Amino acid sequence: MKTVPKPTTDDALIQAFLDKGGKVKKGETKPQPHDLGLSKNVWGNKLTKEEKAARDAVDVETAKLKK
Repeated sequence: MKTVPKPTTDDALIQAFLDKGGKVKKGETKPQPHDLGLSKNVWGNKLTKEEKAARDAVDVETAKLKK
C-alpha cells in the first residue's frame, strides 16, 4: 500500500515556511534552577535545607581546590 503524505504534515508546513523566506535559528533557554533534582528518583522535587547545605559545602570546597 502506497502512502502519500498530506500537505498539512509538519514537514510540508516547515517547507512552506522556509519557501516564504522564513529562517530557522537556534533558540535560547533559561538555565535550570539549582534546587531542582535532575535524577530519576527526585525529578522536579526541590532540595531540603540539609541537602542544599551539603551541596553548597561541596561547591565551596571545589572552588578552593580550583584556585
